[in-house]
Amino acid sequence: MNLIPTGEIHFVRGTPFDFTLLTPIGARIEEPDEQLRFGRGYDHNWVLDGPLGELRLTARVVEPSSGRVLEVWTTEPGLQFYSGNLLDGTIMGKGGRVYRHRYGFCLEPQHFPDSPNKPHFPSVVLRKGARYWTTTVYKFSVTP
Repeated sequence: MNLIPTGEIHFVRGTPFDFTLLTPIGARIEEPDEQLRFGRGYDHNWVLDGPLGELRLTARVVEPSSGRVLEVWTTEPGLQFYSGNLLDGTIMGKGGRVYRHRYGFCLEPQHFPDSPNKPHFPSVVLRKGARYWTTTVYKFSVTP
């Protein structure tokens, strides 16, 4: 698999990776995009806007039929989005429900993958005696 970061940073506007407006996760997941093929869907790190270390809204997911909303706030520089591409029906969840291909998704605030090998990525080096602080808030609500 070709899932090791190259170090390139691409703009998402106008691509299948553009979620700057509310868009169903599966709306463009099958588009003929090399990166989507490599990951079998979304399994990518988004570079987040805003000052490093400042708590900010980085993702908002709305489930329209129930009105459930998930917001992800973080101080991290990146957000890994995984769309359940490797779920194959072998895992059972709550109530015996089988998790099939793309039945779920993950939003994981983080530093960029392979950061130690990419000097232009935010550093993940923590020196002896130094402290590292991060904050992530998953906020759940329901729209009326």
